[in-house]
Amino acid sequence: MEKIVEWLVGQVWSIGLVIFALGAGLFFSFATRFVQIRYFKEMIKLLFEGKSSETGISSFQAFCIALSGRVGIGNIAGVATAIAFGGPGAVFWMWVMALLGGASSFIESTLAQVYKSKVNNEFRGGTPYFIEKGLKIKWFAVIVALVVTLSYGILLPGIQSSSIAVGFENTSGLNTNITGIILVLLLAAIIFGGVKRIATVTQMVVPFMAIGYVIVTFLVLSANISEVPDMFALIFSSAFGTNQVFGGIVGAAIAWGVKRAVFSNVAGVGEGTYSSAAADVSHPAKQGLVQAFSVYIDTIVVCTATALMILVTGMYSVTPEGKEPIVETMGDIEAGPIYTQEAVETFLPGFGSLFVSLAIFFFAFTTLLAYYYIAETTLVYLDKKLKMQWLKTVLKLAFLAMVFIGSVESASFLWALGDLGIGSMAWLNLIAVLLLTKPTLKVLKDYEMQKKAGLDPVFNPIKLGIRGADFWEENIKEMEKESTKKKPTG
Repeated sequence: MEKIVEWLVGQVWSIGLVIFALGAGLFFSFATRFVQIRYFKEMIKLLFEGKSSETGISSFQAFCIALSGRVGIGNIAGVATAIAFGGPGAVFWMWVMALLGGASSFIESTLAQVYKSKVNNEFRGGTPYFIEKGLKIKWFAVIVALVVTLSYGILLPGIQSSSIAVGFENTSGLNTNITGIILVLLLAAIIFGGVKRIATVTQMVVPFMAIGYVIVTFLVLSANISEVPDMFALIFSSAFGTNQVFGGIVGAAIAWGVKRAVFSNVAGVGEGTYSSAAADVSHPAKQGLVQAFSVYIDTIVVCTATALMILVTGMYSVTPEGKEPIVETMGDIEAGPIYTQEAVETFLPGFGSLFVSLAIFFFAFTTLLAYYYIAETTLVYLDKKLKMQWLKTVLKLAFLAMVFIGSVESASFLWALGDLGIGSMAWLNLIAVLLLTKPTLKVLKDYEMQKKAGLDPVFNPIKLGIRGADFWEENIKEMEKESTKKKPTG
């Protein structure tokens, strides 16, 4: 089974996907005139605009759910793996992918808002929804929903729970079975409480964990401040092959940098579309901009923090040997979260390893909540076709089972399963988003025109000639009815 999965990963994550992800991000950047840079200040302002309602969550809550999915074990173990197999230059290509990914995230998240639906008095949406409503290709939407449900419900959870279990085992010797049981109980208490409970938990935890991690990074780097400029120089020289040691693995740097950036910030994969659709906003572009900002937080801030800690403390050594790089580290430790634990431990002996274990726990735990939310959203889409309400319970139980299995299973096999899921979703989502670029650009232009006129943008798909935006069409009709009622009669 492991060999079959590894072969499938090799097919999905061929050089084709690396080129496709970079190319799509570049296309979206030019098509939107680099919206991810032009509207940077607006992104921050929109974060705190709007409140949750009976049917939807606030922009900030949607941002936190999406960020909880983005900021996960990929920011700790994923960065370490990228450096291990691609050298320090992989970090540069993660930055490039984040910059381009901001545009990809804007496009896909805006589409999720345009084509969202109200199901059981809750906003639902995402890739399958905008494929059916925007492209009118139902069979494609069903395939995507099945792949997403399988990926987030079965293939991906194990990576997060495995990293939590390994982190605590390395720090305190805690048995992985016990960690698995505790995780299952905590997750069950939240996911059986519904979407609002997931949103509430992530809203409280995500800002706290991200800020705490960056503060500790700042302390570690401050203690080695004289070496930081050299680390940036090492990253740039390795990325372009001018470094003597790492010049021979530029291809690996690009491949691993893009691969781990996509795994970490999931821009273009469609992960952010599901929470984006749940937000209660007046215009789809608002949530698109908010989600573009979350990509920066994930990769430019958190991933860079991890990379610099590993590099500046010397907790790595990569040398090219033939076509494959080999990895040598202190104590011959495996590429993964232990790199980062050792890095922080050099500065904070006796505390560093525990801190990283706690960071892994919070990062991975909130990611698991995001994974379940996405899997349930796509299952709701499928259930609309299948009419089998009991499937939600089956999904919850299967998800929790995979969390426990991940706590005790081989990490390499779990990473392979995760890469298979992410890669498959990236191909499908990017194809769909590229085909729907035109209506998204109409939405962006409409937003910009209203902003220039000094208005708080309100979306009207009928005016823009966008079909399939059922919720927004009904919303406009309701607003017109209310306006008519308020008009004074003769």
